[in-house]
Amino acid sequence: MQLFVNLPVKDLDRSKKFFTDLGFDLFGMAEDMASVIISEQTQVMLLTEPTFASYITKEIADAGKATEAVLVLGLENPAQVDELVDKALAAGATPAGVQQEDGFRYQRGFADLDGHHWEALCLVQPAG
Repeated sequence: MQLFVNLPVKDLDRSKKFFTDLGFDLFGMAEDMASVIISEQTQVMLLTEPTFASYITKEIADAGKATEAVLVLGLENPAQVDELVDKALAAGATPAGVQQEDGFRYQRGFADLDGHHWEALCLVQPAG
């Protein structure tokens, strides 16, 4: 099974550049959408707001004012968490959420250029 998460974006070219700056590849690009490849089984579809609106019956949530979802990327170690979040901040993201470091996880977050909340997470295996 695959998972496709769809997100509305105000400026598709700007969003595509943001995600490629983070090191992600894009697939299936069209004038009004592009797919960010997270893994073989997961893609995040970036859709222009008018295209996104054509698939829904409610209004588009303003991700800059409210959080409808938190998108979490699982990474292998804390250094990868820092690398990804630092790249995102350098590419124009803003810090989001509360950094977590409790011996079981290391987690930092950012809001992308459209305000969508992302978290980078490393789960630490218990000693034993």
